[in-house]
Amino acid sequence: MKKILIISLLSAAAFVSCKSQYETLLNSNDVDAKYEAAFSYYNSGKYSKAAALFESLAVLTQRTERDDTVQYYWGMSNYMAKDYYTAETNFDKFINEFPRSPFAPEARFLRIDCLYRSTLRYELDQSPTYRALEAISQYMKEYPASVHLDECRAMMDDLDFRLDTKAYEGAKLYYKMEDYIASRVAFRNVLKDDAENVYREDILYYIAMSSYKYAQLSIWQKQRERYMVFIDDYLNFKGEYPDSDYSRELDLLYRRVQRFMDRSSGEEMIGQTKADEKFLKKQLKKEKSASRKEKN
Repeated sequence: MKKILIISLLSAAAFVSCKSQYETLLNSNDVDAKYEAAFSYYNSGKYSKAAALFESLAVLTQRTERDDTVQYYWGMSNYMAKDYYTAETNFDKFINEFPRSPFAPEARFLRIDCLYRSTLRYELDQSPTYRALEAISQYMKEYPASVHLDECRAMMDDLDFRLDTKAYEGAKLYYKMEDYIASRVAFRNVLKDDAENVYREDILYYIAMSSYKYAQLSIWQKQRERYMVFIDDYLNFKGEYPDSDYSRELDLLYRRVQRFMDRSSGEEMIGQTKADEKFLKKQLKKEKSASRKEKN
């Protein structure tokens, strides 16, 4: 017990001593000692302590030959500590103050990396995503031979996918709510804003399904006119994706509509084969099952 007590007391004393040394150094004006200690902490992986020392040094080394080095490693310390918000501020300030520093190209990349890491998942506000995309695009223009170009492209692909997903899921929400007019308009607007949306095939499918279901739920006097809209949407889809997994379902609906349009009177219900009916019921069951899973 005595040995344990002695070891505990010695450990506590060492801890207090170290803490006292660090705090004393942090509050001192000894530039050389502080500079050496800051790099010692940085190289040891104690990035938070290094950041505090570099921050304190930034005032003392201002307008000296160490100025850009201290500012850069202040940002690096925060970056390595995963404080990307503060690191981005550091690098942005550094770029503006030291545009010709040898650290400047790397600082520019690290800044956009901080912006990228600070973006949010697609369900949340995408303002940081747009800011990051703009910065990445600017960096790629200014440094076309950068060793980081592949990383930049990967960032842009991920952020574009996030925006595509947000737009797609936002439009799909109307479809799930069975507001088929709003659904069709929303999906068309997604493609109007971004024709290369990664979900283009799914979007064209839901446009066709929205127009079909809207016509199907309409009073019979309006059905013929509204099924014509579905036919246009169907042909647009087939023109782009003739071998899509959605083709069978849409082909069946198209045949049903054709039979309806061929009738002399629009008052009768659309005819369909037993095979069509069975398949469509199966698809409806899948939709309902998927909807329940999402709600849960």
